[in-house]
Amino acid sequence: MKITSTMFVKSAFEESQWLRDGRPEVAFMGRSNVGKSSMINSLLRVKGLARTSSTPGRTQAINFFLLNERFYFVDLPGYGFARVPRDVRASWGKLVADYLAKRDSLVLSIHIVDSRHEPTTLDLQLREWLLANGKPFLTVATKSDKLSQNESHKNLARARKVLDAVGSGAGGELVAYSATTGLGRERVWRAVEEAVTASQQSPS
Repeated sequence: MKITSTMFVKSAFEESQWLRDGRPEVAFMGRSNVGKSSMINSLLRVKGLARTSSTPGRTQAINFFLLNERFYFVDLPGYGFARVPRDVRASWGKLVADYLAKRDSLVLSIHIVDSRHEPTTLDLQLREWLLANGKPFLTVATKSDKLSQNESHKNLARARKVLDAVGSGAGGELVAYSATTGLGRERVWRAVEEAVTASQQSPS
């Protein structure tokens, strides 16, 4: 897919602030500091569009980016950062859960895990929810460039085993990704293109 225009549209801190124009949305989700913003920037080949931070838990809103005036990338708040106050974590969790449950324009979820570590309990809970609710998703293991080829193969095999224990389906594939080298970029874009195109061809 050729991206000719990218634009940050808004940050939504509650449901009333969600966009309502009906364009397809591709959401990025994962634990704090898993590399969501870096992945979005690398997919778009735009530095700094999605803001990154060395401090996990900084992204507190749902951020919408309009691409080609056709569809949105949606950056969801990260989960699982213990230093964030409990009441704030609860409000973020509700914000994300409501979005995933209610958003009819969501055509694909990109579930991001860290290739260096085994998927966490929260990762597995999110996968279970996506499968149980029939949400199409692609699982992506970021930061693959930080591992040797042998380590990467071993870690991905272990992650697949852990993830498949929860269940397989629309998100059964696990894609190794690197925001630095571009590994996995074409596979992710293919999934995005297929989901967006299918949604725009289906009857309204």
